[in-house]
Amino acid sequence: MTSDVSIQPAATVAIAWPIAPEDEARAGLYALLSRLFAAPPDALLLEAIAMTDHWTEDGHDPLAAAWNRLVMASGAMDADAAIQEYTDLFVGVGKCAVNPHGSHWIAGFMMEKPLADLRTTLARLGLAREPGVTMLEDHLAAIFETIRILITGRGPRPPSSTAVQHDFFAAHVEPWVFICCTAIEKCSIANYYVRVAEFARLFLAVERDSLAMG
Repeated sequence: MTSDVSIQPAATVAIAWPIAPEDEARAGLYALLSRLFAAPPDALLLEAIAMTDHWTEDGHDPLAAAWNRLVMASGAMDADAAIQEYTDLFVGVGKCAVNPHGSHWIAGFMMEKPLADLRTTLARLGLAREPGVTMLEDHLAAIFETIRILITGRGPRPPSSTAVQHDFFAAHVEPWVFICCTAIEKCSIANYYVRVAEFARLFLAVERDSLAMG
């Protein structure tokens, strides 16, 4: 399952960079979250998630429980209903119910300094928005795709060190994404995306703590 890519290296060359299995797993989850926040899941994606193995729960791992709830919700969710929910939540008519952009949560307005700062960081990392893509770089989906690329590398760009990943997370994810996910979970019109946002929030908490430990 891949996301709709909105971030790319400055130049594209077909290179597969070897990474550890745990990083492959992390990247896969970021790719899934990016896809789910980029557009509503279609029937094939819902089915694919629903057929994924449940994670073992021991009563002390909220992330495993959240994943299993997402898997079960995917099996029960109708694709047409997912389209309507996504539109109502993140697109809306005139104003969306929950804004998925970082500048909104950090500065209170779209296209503000947090987006400019993010673009500066992306340029320093050799990344850029793909030509023709309208999604802003501080959209949830684009942020998750960027982290995936930092983990796996892409084209001529090798995987980033844990320190680089930590710095990106601390500067451009931690200040707002947890707040945004909580807003989705509490939104009265959210149904399926309650489970998506819950899993994203708990997964990112694990990422934050793991990256902080180096």
